[in-house]
Amino acid sequence: MITARSHGLPLHLDLAVARFLDIRRTREPQPADFNHTFPALLARALSDLTPDERHVPRSVSLLDAFDLDLATRAAGLTHQAPARRLTERPIVHENPYAPWPYHLHGAIRSAFTKADDHTDDRWTAADWHQAATRALAALGDQWATNTALSPSRLLLVACLRQGLRLARDHRLSDVGWLTDAAHSYTDDSVWEPLTPPTTPASAGGPNPPLDTPADALAELLTAIARRQHEHRRRTTERLTAVLDTGLLPPELTVMALYYRVKAFEDLGQDEASRAGMQAVTDAGGRLAPKARRGLANLARISGDFPAALAAVPTLGWEGRRHRVDGDIHWPHGNLAQAVTAFTAARAEAEQHFAAGERAIAQVRLALAVAFTDPDRATDELTLADQLLDGLDQRATTLLAHIAALIKDAGTDDVTDRAHHLHTDIDNAGLPFLTRFTELALAFHHAVRGDHHNLTAALGRLNELTATGDFAYFTDITHFMAHQPLPQPSTTRWLEPEETVRGRWETLVAERRHHLDIRMP
Repeated sequence: MITARSHGLPLHLDLAVARFLDIRRTREPQPADFNHTFPALLARALSDLTPDERHVPRSVSLLDAFDLDLATRAAGLTHQAPARRLTERPIVHENPYAPWPYHLHGAIRSAFTKADDHTDDRWTAADWHQAATRALAALGDQWATNTALSPSRLLLVACLRQGLRLARDHRLSDVGWLTDAAHSYTDDSVWEPLTPPTTPASAGGPNPPLDTPADALAELLTAIARRQHEHRRRTTERLTAVLDTGLLPPELTVMALYYRVKAFEDLGQDEASRAGMQAVTDAGGRLAPKARRGLANLARISGDFPAALAAVPTLGWEGRRHRVDGDIHWPHGNLAQAVTAFTAARAEAEQHFAAGERAIAQVRLALAVAFTDPDRATDELTLADQLLDGLDQRATTLLAHIAALIKDAGTDDVTDRAHHLHTDIDNAGLPFLTRFTELALAFHHAVRGDHHNLTAALGRLNELTATGDFAYFTDITHFMAHQPLPQPSTTRWLEPEETVRGRWETLVAERRHHLDIRMP
């Protein structure tokens, strides 16, 4: 108990020893005797500080870490000298490699934040609220200044973590710069965990209620990030709960709506997704380009390729135009044009320093190459793995595994790997990827000339596309199998159907030649 409460602070240990010896004179000391911060701790730690210097440690106790500017502004001072002198004292530790180099010793911080401050000049609740407001503003200014000069993902996430906790724990009603930071966080699809640690001020059981805008924003960003680890159905439930609070400002309400719509799309609930994407588009704002991309994707998914292609020029970088273009062309068997589009998407992401989008484009590039050039696909998938390292992109990672199946189509272990992949996809709540896996299996069986298993894969695809979504996958499977369509296709191709058929038949023949598979 002494060790836990002291955080290694020598002064706390000295006081604990003195109390232990004093208690032992009359009875056996118990752990509960030491489950507190000693009133004398702060008095001794602050005894030789000037009034300004005593103001600073209280202010920085609100922060997980700080630099001189943050400490000065949180304390409401106009000069840094008191903060600099504080950093030279043993109650402050330094880590020069962190976003902010200084942090207050845990025992001292705990004494302040747990209301164990018994000094004569202790703060009132209003004093703490004002300091939290100043600290939040200072964090926002640091992030905005850095973004204008040299954007740093590390600083963005650090500012969000500290800012969300400050706003939540001190019930700050104006989330201010956190709205812009939330958009920057979601723009690049990296998904670092953001949930602020629970503190006595915010604790309310295992699931504290959402009763402030900051609570709602923290849960919104957590739900968006956690969808990489939870079933998409759980994502829709969490985002619906956030929306039902009515606490989010309008711009963040649209963000919650957009990501719930994306979860609907992943779950195959296309009517809800289409209506939601249209609503976000009509609302305008920063997420409108992404919603237009969503509508273009939904048009493609339904087999309306001309409508999807017509939307591409309107998307721009924000709507990921090149990626959408590549997704339109590879189902046509036009892999060269798809590779060109995905390469352009990757290059554009690099120009915008968007690591998450770069990885997404690279995986799609590898998928397209996997159909035409297994040797090159090995290299492209290796690069995809490197670009995905450190990112939390579950759907994209699973798509990379599907690309690997396509690359290895015609070899021995594809079917077993596909079976395991189905399980991972089901657990993730990403049923649209099941169709991709079945298409990869169909390509594999077509290359091997395995008519029995190819017919089985086609049957599963028919069931998976019964709603009309991805129905063109069944067309492609018939093309690869060199079979006529059982009935006229509902797919609106960009080119004559026979042209598309010929490309897929050629891809199967070329893979057989590559593997030296001779058909009877």
